Amino acid sequence: MADKFDPVRDADAEARATARHLLADARTAALAFVDPDTGAPAISRIGFGLAPDGSALTLLSDLALHTRALRTDPRAALLLGEPGPRGDPLNSARLSVSVTAHFVANADPARAHLREIWLRDHPKSKLYVDFADFSFVRFEVNGASLNGGFGRAYRLAATDLT
Repeated sequence: MADKFDPVRDADAEARATARHLLADARTAALAFVDPDTGAPAISRIGFGLAPDGSALTLLSDLALHTRALRTDPRAALLLGEPGPRGDPLNSARLSVSVTAHFVANADPARAHLREIWLRDHPKSKLYVDFADFSFVRFEVNGASLNGGFGRAYRLAATDLT
């Protein structure tokens, strides 16, 4: 019996560049997580950015279900990329990233620099960034898949994104 055709390709230079561009330009992301009460998948929209070292970053409130979920089970996924202004939205590039969440303690000396970087890219969050219930979360990338539009699907390793 012949081997099955795998339509998902290994990353090439163009796929890596597209994925890195999606990461660098994103200011929001869809966050998929497991609801700790039901065990069901859930999804939320979050603010998104990159830390100075290039790692994925967000700012979350303890009041949100997704924060409690990530504290219970840090495994999650991010979806980055917005449809273009015209045409078929399924032909727009999007990046699905498998991640592990790591909370940055408010007492961590790195928080001040993360705050500075975050506010540069998300100035409206100045209203709440210092509230006691907000924490920065770094996302460790485990792997990703890029859908670059019809017929352009790629498998990426964490190292392909840096």
